[in-house]
Amino acid sequence: MYRVVGLAVLALAACAEEPTEQDRQVAVAEVEAHREPPPEELEPQPIGYPDIEANDLYGAGCNFVPEGGGMGAIALAQAEKGYLKRGGEVLTFAADKGSRELPYLARREYDGLSYSFTMEVNEQSGEQSGYETTDYRGRLTVFDKQDRVVYRAPGLIQCGA
Repeated sequence: MYRVVGLAVLALAACAEEPTEQDRQVAVAEVEAHREPPPEELEPQPIGYPDIEANDLYGAGCNFVPEGGGMGAIALAQAEKGYLKRGGEVLTFAADKGSRELPYLARREYDGLSYSFTMEVNEQSGEQSGYETTDYRGRLTVFDKQDRVVYRAPGLIQCGA
């Protein structure tokens, strides 16, 4: 009986010990190592004619302009590749051939090294805007490497040659 009481007292004493500074540092380091930074807020820039010329971005496909974003397209979706501009640099994406085909051979999904994006087109909203162009309502969503949304906006998607 005394032996059980003695063990109980020792167990309570061990539980009551304050963690050492080293224990705290180890615990903090473990939490920091597993903490995921919040997703960055991406602000795509308009892809201007100098960008198109310098990077040979000509061809049929769909271009996205966000609502209230002026006239400059911030995303280009073509048969083989897609493009976004960030920090002055035009980023290139591979068309996901398994994703749904949009008008003019564009694809719904594009994958890159740091980001991926989807272009959702409401095909029932299409209105012819030129000889070979049709305007649609739609949405652009950009994801980071962890598949977190870093940009999403509704806008105009113009498809044509």
